[in-house]
Amino acid sequence: MKSLAVTFLSLLLLGTGGCRKPPIRMGAYATKTIGTRFPDPRNLGHHNSRSEKNGQIYTCKAGHIDLAHLRKTADWTAVLAEKTFEHLMKNEAEFSFKLREPSVYFVKLTYPKNWENLPQKDKERIARNVSIELGQYFAYTAATWHEIITWFGYKCTGIYSEFPSAFSWEDTISNLLGTYGAGQALRDTKHSFDEAMTLVLDQQLEILDVQPRNTAKLASERIKGDWYSGGLLFFVKMKKRNFDIGLDDGFITPCTVPSLCGCEEIETPIFLTPNPDSLSEYGFSVKLKIKPTLWERRKILSIVYPNRKARKKQIEPAIHFAMIMDYIEKEAVKKYGPGVQKPTYYRPQQLHKGQHLVYNSKNTTF
Repeated sequence: MKSLAVTFLSLLLLGTGGCRKPPIRMGAYATKTIGTRFPDPRNLGHHNSRSEKNGQIYTCKAGHIDLAHLRKTADWTAVLAEKTFEHLMKNEAEFSFKLREPSVYFVKLTYPKNWENLPQKDKERIARNVSIELGQYFAYTAATWHEIITWFGYKCTGIYSEFPSAFSWEDTISNLLGTYGAGQALRDTKHSFDEAMTLVLDQQLEILDVQPRNTAKLASERIKGDWYSGGLLFFVKMKKRNFDIGLDDGFITPCTVPSLCGCEEIETPIFLTPNPDSLSEYGFSVKLKIKPTLWERRKILSIVYPNRKARKKQIEPAIHFAMIMDYIEKEAVKKYGPGVQKPTYYRPQQLHKGQHLVYNSKNTTF
């Protein structure tokens, strides 16, 4: 009989090719502009195959979703979960990883005192759960870091500016849903990761009240002029951003288009962000640091370390992301006005904070 460790790694290897980097996918603005694709949400193809469809879809409960962002973050969650699992099973307290952007991520783990004395079966079970949760946390943090560096001018291609897409209203929720989907897919012991993701994505969209292709187009048309302007891909001006990444309260609220036919008075849920504090259940803790090696690092590091003489070369997301986001939000308000960062959603006034509908990676229904 296969051990849990072998089974878990086999599922990852079948779906992602081991630690191979996920395929490059081109994201799309949630705008009614030339070049934006609006696929049929009932026919999105098989994850990581030639039949895979990407582009913008619309859901009543989460607003626009960029499928390329969702799939990419899901794949990175799987890759990072696999990498973390391998280090956990070797009892290694420190390791590093890189994604596509020029930055290095450093991980420092604190293990429970009895870790090395646990029976192998218990160790594998705990390592599997911890690695999935850390994979989600690492991938979500990395996706947020990508939004940050594009705000400061980083270009993936080195040619075209990605500034219009930095924290555009659908990016964060798309990234978060990718970690959710990957978490569920990695817990599926009957299918390969890609097969499970294909199934999970369809389930997610049903739960989120996905709308037909024409409704997605209508949603993008409805907000033209208010949330964005321009009709050509490289000349779009974004007026609405969503800077809510869950730093203050541990959840994000997506932007949804008001008064959209088919979504009238549907309450917008809150979506919990990956939280490494949950690892305390297993006796673990983690510290994550980022060493940026891109040209734009100087500006970002100067925000985090105003004193040049005391300036370090690494960023600790748990501490420094709040400072960076505060700077970005203030800069955005100066550029676009005070309405730029306010989410738009429907929520009854009588609903209090503790009564919100909550969605997270382990829930399949509200």
